Amino acid sequence: MAKDKNSKVASVLAFEKKLVPSDGMMYGTTWENRENKTPLKLVEKSVRGTIANRLKPAIKNDPAKLNAEVEKANLQTVDSCALESEQDTLVLKFTLKVLGGIKEPSACNNSSFLKSYQEAVAGYIEKEAFRELGLRYAINLANGRFLWRNRVGTEFIEIEVKDLIGNKTWNFDAKSFDIRSMSSDNKEVIDLGANIAKALSSDDEFLMLEVTTYAKIGKAQEVYPSEELVLDKGAGKKSKILYHVDNVASMHSQKLGNALRSIDTWYPEFGTESGNGAIAIEPYGAVTNMGKAFRTPKEKQDFYTHFDKFAQGQKLDRVEDEHYVMAVLVRGGVFGQSDK
Repeated sequence: MAKDKNSKVASVLAFEKKLVPSDGMMYGTTWENRENKTPLKLVEKSVRGTIANRLKPAIKNDPAKLNAEVEKANLQTVDSCALESEQDTLVLKFTLKVLGGIKEPSACNNSSFLKSYQEAVAGYIEKEAFRELGLRYAINLANGRFLWRNRVGTEFIEIEVKDLIGNKTWNFDAKSFDIRSMSSDNKEVIDLGANIAKALSSDDEFLMLEVTTYAKIGKAQEVYPSEELVLDKGAGKKSKILYHVDNVASMHSQKLGNALRSIDTWYPEFGTESGNGAIAIEPYGAVTNMGKAFRTPKEKQDFYTHFDKFAQGQKLDRVEDEHYVMAVLVRGGVFGQSDK
């Protein structure tokens, strides 16, 4: 379809997210007796730490001043969480809803733009049917990426994904997957990916999944729920606050969602020394813990550069760019262009 010279991106344009995870609830059990699980509770600890921050030259070059500095008590109150003494396995449980209806923005104030956008999406669904994205989301369910730090140092990880409506179950050995790879010939992964793709391609269907993960991490070992952002670190305040739901240690739905959408291997620096592995789908390829945007407007690799062309009928250079655009729309967000 040729681009309408009079069309422009809508000034009001928003999309609801199509992958909707719940918070993840954490339990403790034993690998041999998984039915006997108990909710994990947070424990508050008060500890005396040491001074470990960088010091001013006047202090670090004067032994007397340095000794005086390290004698100061670094008192901290923190939350922690661990398995009970006889437990060796972490259980993480959450649900994931996969929604269709990608053709319909939740808000759009430009009818000509809406028409061209819908035609572009219909073309993508007819040609690609979300197969690549569905497979990649399924891989991140199968490999346990959503465990984050809890995945490190595990002996075994088994993951059960259950379709609560279709009454179907997929089982995965997460340790058998390369977490850096976004390809798989595993039949269970391919089938799960096809079900996710079918829901995403639909007009109004949805898929409701329940994900239960068993990770053998060792007796009484520490586990890592989500950490809350502490804005006020004044005297007497806890320096680390962990997340819980009804006193059960939990992981934020946002953190689980970030792991599931860590499928972007199409950015320019992927596979290079300065690149990362698969990064989360973001409009500018932002990786906050690295302080870097991997998709910049200067290189014309950001979402808006691709989306403005794609949604107005222009053909993108690569099918991977189309995958990326659709993945950002699955992520959801507000993408309007100012009239000013």
